[in-house]
Amino acid sequence: MAATVGRTPTLCKTLRKRLQNCFRRVARRGEAAPPRPRPAASPPGVVGGACDPADMEMTLQLTVDCADPRRMVAFWAEALGYTPEPAPGGHTTWRAYWQDLGVPPEELPDGSGETPESIVDPDGRNPRIWFQQVPEPKNGKNRLHLDLKVGGGRDVAIGVRIERVTRKVTRLTAAGATVLHIMDEPDMPYYAVVLQDPEGNEFCVV
Repeated sequence: MAATVGRTPTLCKTLRKRLQNCFRRVARRGEAAPPRPRPAASPPGVVGGACDPADMEMTLQLTVDCADPRRMVAFWAEALGYTPEPAPGGHTTWRAYWQDLGVPPEELPDGSGETPESIVDPDGRNPRIWFQQVPEPKNGKNRLHLDLKVGGGRDVAIGVRIERVTRKVTRLTAAGATVLHIMDEPDMPYYAVVLQDPEGNEFCVV
């Protein structure tokens, strides 16, 4: 990634360097780094992985490439009921946090980090979403998209689902989304609306 666009490469290098220095200090003292616990073998017929301790520690983050993180934060916070993520450790801005980590000035263009570039679920149940500024525009259809399920599912009458979806779509278009097409299948019955966010990323309201 170009130096004027994001902080990820330098931030990763900074953290990796600190870890390497830590291991060097441990080696100089003649101490052994603690081994990583090995998960117990799965019983016969049971596929391992799902209950391994290492997997249970994993969390999920969604990263969205974009041109304008501030605009995307505002839109998707509204769409998902998320909140902009405040800077950690008592820092007033993310920029101050990155500077405290040692990210060089050339990796922090004007305005970068002055407002949040990520959003979080206020209930802590759903994944964090980070909007990563990149130089290239979106090119082609998404290979991954979000479905905002607001209708209530097939146990809810189709008329009620249409009303709920329409109400959500109205809010999202007011926030900057564009309707691409309506998927109306009364014989199934099925109803959904395909939209684009302010930077052209497709998603559905179902």
